[in-house]
Amino acid sequence: MESYLNENFSDVKPKNSSEEALQRWRKLCWLVKNPKRRFRFTANLSKRFEAEAIRRSNQEKFRVAVLVSQAALQFINGLTLSSEYTVPEEVKTAGFKISADELASIAEGRDVKKLKIHGEVEGIANKLATSVNIGIPTSEQLLNQRKEIYGINKFNEIPPRGFWIFVWEALQDTTLMILAVCAFVSLLVGMIMEGWPRGAHDGLGIVASILLVVLVTATSDYKQSLQFKDLDREKKKITVQVTRNGLRQKISIYDLLPGDIVHLAIGDQVPADGLFVSGFSVLINESSLTGESEPVNVHSGNPFLLSGTKVQDGSCKMLVTTVGMRTQWGKLMATLCEGGDDETPLQVKLNGVATIIGKIGLFFAVVTFSVMMQGLISHKLQEGSHWIWSGDDAMEILESFAIAVTIVVVAVPEGLPLAVTLSLAFAMKKMMKDKALVRNLAACETMGSATCICSDKTGTLTTNHMTVVKACICGKIKEVGRSKETLSFGSEIPGSALSILLQSIFNNTGGEIVKNENEKIEILGTPTDTALLEFGLLLGGDFQSERHALNIVKVEPFNSVKKRMGVVLELPNGGFRVHCKGASEIILAACDKVIDSNGEVVPLNEASINHLMDTIERFASEALRTLCLAYMEIGSEYSVESPIPIKGYTCIGIVGIKDPVRPGVRESVAICRSAGITVRMVTGDNINTAKAIARECGILTSEGIAIEGPEFREKNEEELHEIIPKLQVMARSSPLDKHTLVKYLRTTLEEVVAVTGDGTNDAPALHEADIGLAMGIAGTEVAKESADVIILDDNFSTIVTVAKWGRSVYINIQKFVQFQLTVNVVALIVNFSSACLTGNTPLTAVQLLWVNMIMDTLGALALATEPPNDDLMKRAPVGRRGNFISNVMWRNILGQSLYQFVIIWFLQTRGKAAFNLDGPYSDLVLNTIIFNSFVFCQVILNSSGSTTLI
Repeated sequence: MESYLNENFSDVKPKNSSEEALQRWRKLCWLVKNPKRRFRFTANLSKRFEAEAIRRSNQEKFRVAVLVSQAALQFINGLTLSSEYTVPEEVKTAGFKISADELASIAEGRDVKKLKIHGEVEGIANKLATSVNIGIPTSEQLLNQRKEIYGINKFNEIPPRGFWIFVWEALQDTTLMILAVCAFVSLLVGMIMEGWPRGAHDGLGIVASILLVVLVTATSDYKQSLQFKDLDREKKKITVQVTRNGLRQKISIYDLLPGDIVHLAIGDQVPADGLFVSGFSVLINESSLTGESEPVNVHSGNPFLLSGTKVQDGSCKMLVTTVGMRTQWGKLMATLCEGGDDETPLQVKLNGVATIIGKIGLFFAVVTFSVMMQGLISHKLQEGSHWIWSGDDAMEILESFAIAVTIVVVAVPEGLPLAVTLSLAFAMKKMMKDKALVRNLAACETMGSATCICSDKTGTLTTNHMTVVKACICGKIKEVGRSKETLSFGSEIPGSALSILLQSIFNNTGGEIVKNENEKIEILGTPTDTALLEFGLLLGGDFQSERHALNIVKVEPFNSVKKRMGVVLELPNGGFRVHCKGASEIILAACDKVIDSNGEVVPLNEASINHLMDTIERFASEALRTLCLAYMEIGSEYSVESPIPIKGYTCIGIVGIKDPVRPGVRESVAICRSAGITVRMVTGDNINTAKAIARECGILTSEGIAIEGPEFREKNEEELHEIIPKLQVMARSSPLDKHTLVKYLRTTLEEVVAVTGDGTNDAPALHEADIGLAMGIAGTEVAKESADVIILDDNFSTIVTVAKWGRSVYINIQKFVQFQLTVNVVALIVNFSSACLTGNTPLTAVQLLWVNMIMDTLGALALATEPPNDDLMKRAPVGRRGNFISNVMWRNILGQSLYQFVIIWFLQTRGKAAFNLDGPYSDLVLNTIIFNSFVFCQVILNSSGSTTLI
């Protein structure tokens, strides 16, 4: 069976499966009792194809609109524009001067003409009764007025299906329909032959069993749908930074209103249609709308920002103009009817198992019916009554047919693929409580097979709460901590050097110091930026005064490829000054001067270089992240379009930032090692910092290898094959290094790889990995969208919990498969052998329907929802090539089947003598004993399922 499954049902991957693979297994599953139920949680490929065609059509229309607007822009600048817009009365009454439809038309067509008519961004802000600096007022009355005029930022959703829809779907089972017809005929013939109520017993029994099966099935399916609804709601919880009433605050994207001022950074998804207010180096990926992969440069000349697009680079402030179904993204979503998520590999594999068993069951059902009919005809021939057929004969034929149909009901294990969904839904809900949000259903089961975790350092292994604890300024190394010590350190720095240091800290940053909604000072930005800003405050600096003193004309944001950030400041007396910060070795290599102990700028000689390099090594060996700050004077001939220079800088100093290791990480790494999971750390930090942290976490062992990204890139295939199995730490890595490592581990070493990421540049590695794990706190929206699981607390220990749940899902499904196959085998063999040897069957149609309900629903609830235990992490992972139905399972299935068959056969042949049964009702009593014995065998098998897989 395993070879058949691997040959025909193993093409479907945990993610990114080809359409050919998805089509192939569907064609093989032709024996299905209830397609609506069985394929409820599989992708509707026809709907998906239709949706993709509509998406492409809409993208083409929008792309044409963009080109038209760009062409129109060339003519508009030279024209004198006249306003023809009339403000609707209800808008004017509410205190606004522009309608929602007018705003939507500006964004939809990128209508530069209309934008100019309305006074560009400032004019639109005034008409929306907002300020680009203060934002909208937050009184309840004014917010409600804004909602009434402009709507809310929510899309229309398909209403949830009610309970009775699931009842109707459960009734679509073909075999249940046939049995219902049999029940009706049985009821009719029985009442004619034996009258009411005796003649109605068999027919009503089948009807009652059908109704019970339908109700139990519908209830189980309905509860599953509610669980998925809750999980979908969690997936859509996205917050953004806005300014309201002059205060920065986080709100849900669903609470955004036109007039809001939103702050966007690299990796954010644009939450509504809007206009660029201010910012630097903003590149927007609009492929979700236009299909074009080339990013669009957004600036004051091209200010349009559209919902659903993503910030690829830079940062900016955006004025929200259109929300909800009026946005381009909302209109696109309204036209699409998605085809659902891809099915998981286990769902596909179990569909294969169900198909194989179903074919065997159909064969046995046909043979059983044929044998019983042959027995009836032989009996009639012996009696010479083969030309005379009575109502009793009709009832016997009907009962034989009902038994054959019921064998098909039991033999086709529709519950197998659905048990996977039940187990995954249960695990996903429980994992939410353990701070892990599953975005891709297959990730639950795949994580159970993981053999390797490639983890980031910052925020995952460490707390992500950074502070500057050491600094080397003007050649002096000092510890930084309590405010008095830092102020004392600041007083020792020459005035000119301190001034340039504070200018660098407060201007060359992606962070901000603002007042929050509670009127308290709050430092915003990445952990590195907040640590430096806090250091600047402790030195006695003033963020606002530094930012207002000079004009920032260009910003090159930090990213993990360049490992540096730079800004260009316009000086009051003419000329420009560049500030640069980043990885210490890289920035120091770009310097040719340094500020000495007197605050003077002097050439960077060999002694100074050695002192600074020793300082970097010393800080790094103490597990500190090191950053170098530098600046450079450039002439007035500098053009804003030119890139920021990469050499010729003056070194201001080096800071050492402490990011403590999270509590429990060392223990979690040890659990992974005992579970056969290799943990590798991939970081952009200095190699000495990385090694120190890795040793502290228990990742780097004496046999392990630590390597830097540039060195890794130079290795050939043979060297990689030798190094990677022992590789435990990769430092100074780029996103490409991470992607290359993950791909090599998956394809060459055939490992099942989980990888963590939090930035936009991590998206390729998250997409390539078997399981992409995005950080919920520090992660960007792009990273989260590329991930399969979002770790809500950014904690490595949570990743271990996800692995444990993944193993639990896999084991639980194996238990259920073992249980159901055992019941199938016994039911088939007992009825078939009895029909062949005695001419009748001990298990009636009603009894088999009860057994089917126990298997498909109650058995799944009992076995597929068992929570994980710590022993799961003491076993080796299944890996990429592990057999789902193991040899131990086959032993248990065949052993249990033989044991149960012997018991049933003994009862059928020796039961009357063993229990001293005689009289007219002895056959009925014996069949009752056989049925109860059979059911109790399943109860015992079910309860022992958790131990029989070992």
